[in-house]
Amino acid sequence: MKDLTLGREGAVIFRFATPMLLGNLFQQAYYFVDSMIVGRLIGDEALAAVGASGPVIFALISFVIGIASGGTIIIAQFFGARDFDKVKRAIDTILIFTFFMSIIVMVAGIGFSRQIFEITRLPAEIVPEATIYLNTFLSGTILLFGFNGISAILRGTGDSKTPLYFLIASTLLNIVLDIVFIKYFRLGIRGAALATVTAQGFTFLVAVLYLNRTHKLVRIKLRGMVFDRKIFAQSVNIGLPSGFQQTFVSLGMIALYRIINNFGTDVITAYSAAGRIENLAMLPAMTFGQALSTFVGQNIGAGKINRVRAGLRSTLLISIGISFAITALVILLRFPLMRLFSTNQHVINAGAEYLVIVSSAYFIFSIMFSLNGIMRGSGDTLIPMFITLFSLWIIRIPIASLLSGRFFAYFAEKGVQLNLPELFQGGLAEWGVWFAVPIAWATGAVFSFLYYKTGRWKKKTIVKQ
Repeated sequence: MKDLTLGREGAVIFRFATPMLLGNLFQQAYYFVDSMIVGRLIGDEALAAVGASGPVIFALISFVIGIASGGTIIIAQFFGARDFDKVKRAIDTILIFTFFMSIIVMVAGIGFSRQIFEITRLPAEIVPEATIYLNTFLSGTILLFGFNGISAILRGTGDSKTPLYFLIASTLLNIVLDIVFIKYFRLGIRGAALATVTAQGFTFLVAVLYLNRTHKLVRIKLRGMVFDRKIFAQSVNIGLPSGFQQTFVSLGMIALYRIINNFGTDVITAYSAAGRIENLAMLPAMTFGQALSTFVGQNIGAGKINRVRAGLRSTLLISIGISFAITALVILLRFPLMRLFSTNQHVINAGAEYLVIVSSAYFIFSIMFSLNGIMRGSGDTLIPMFITLFSLWIIRIPIASLLSGRFFAYFAEKGVQLNLPELFQGGLAEWGVWFAVPIAWATGAVFSFLYYKTGRWKKKTIVKQ
């Protein structure tokens, strides 16, 4: 556990965020290595299936994780106020909620997996493998939620190192199992998902045993657990906007895949591979935004609002500086990075084009995420939700449809002729989808800054001074 209410703001946030960043890097390495091994050992269609499954998985689990994130903010504020009894009650409440919701998500996801892929217009040759991967992955939902729930609780109390150690162990185990299940046991794409489930399950059980022996505040025991309705209502109040936001973001990603799926397996594969690289590249901005949320929660709980402003300035300087360095690396290494996933030159070229266009705007993403971190840490999650959904559904998806030519192709399929120049009707193909990303980020950053300047987020705190 770590007190974030003392010390120089920039140094405190950097030290707290560093283990989180390393942990998140290892967690993304899960999916990065998973995709790399699948693409190399099984083939492009299998890699496309893994990529298409990602947004569906996120859509199924994001609402629950969003609600749980509200509990993390409450834990941080109670911890900052030194009310340890309510910290323990909040921990119990989050764990009970995530357990029951994981069962619901698992049953619903497995029951409708094939229909989901058919709705997204995934090419028929990819659907069977995508369904196998998704169903196998969802069979371990309870373990996934349990592991992420413990990590979130520890971060709320200021402990970012312990989750890191668990993630490192889980990632290394996943890599070994990937190779064993796919290369030696010949389990194909099912083996890739099974490796992830097994690694998460083993690490979750080890984490429970470790915490029960070493942490007085965070102990996972079935007897004596208390579900606090008031704390749950507060968690829902804070986390519901985040839950809706993440759900609709994931549905937006599925909608984007519906556009991309029209351009064939090569483009789907390129988008999937480039997305794995992008997830790693954006982690510093996301992690420092998450660290800032915990920092804000504890300092607001302690009544130190001036440290919140100083923390934002420090976070912006750090994350923007890192984003420029990452942009340079991604552009310089775009072709070697894509070759890690595929030997198909069409896939490599399409993915490299995506990385050049999108990575140029990583600094904008950093600004947006830092500003949203301030608001979420204070408990104000509603406005960030609206900003994110507006940027995605009103800006990114329509612009992607327009610039790619799919908007006009839809009307053409219906027999409706639009009297527009041929350039607009033809579109930019997949490039149109790529250019929509930085446009959406810029919109979100502008609106987030304008709301931050109003100062209304200060009135949303749980702990009143």
